[in-house]
Amino acid sequence: MTDSQPVACSLGADDLQKRLAAIAEIGADNLTDRKLEDGRHVLRFSADAEVRKRLDEIVAAERECCSFLDLALVDDAGELVLTIGAPDEARPVADDLALVLAGGSRSLFS
Repeated sequence: MTDSQPVACSLGADDLQKRLAAIAEIGADNLTDRKLEDGRHVLRFSADAEVRKRLDEIVAAERECCSFLDLALVDDAGELVLTIGAPDEARPVADDLALVLAGGSRSLFS
């Protein structure tokens, strides 16, 4: 992250709620495991073409509105693995995104 990247979401309230609903849905339907490793959230999803497409769309959208997040999506042993990291000042946003994907409530996005 460069110093010029603000730690703020660029979405309006309505768009944010729609995005979070879509994120929660894919997590509810496809998340198989979630853990924290070295300060990064590691989320595993069942792998199929539709799940990959939806996760790719989420990653692309999040990179656009929250460029301070470090997101990566890879195939690993028949699963899709999404990692979410952030600099210290943005860690609560990364935590909330991972929580939404895991079906939990979100404090910063509410």
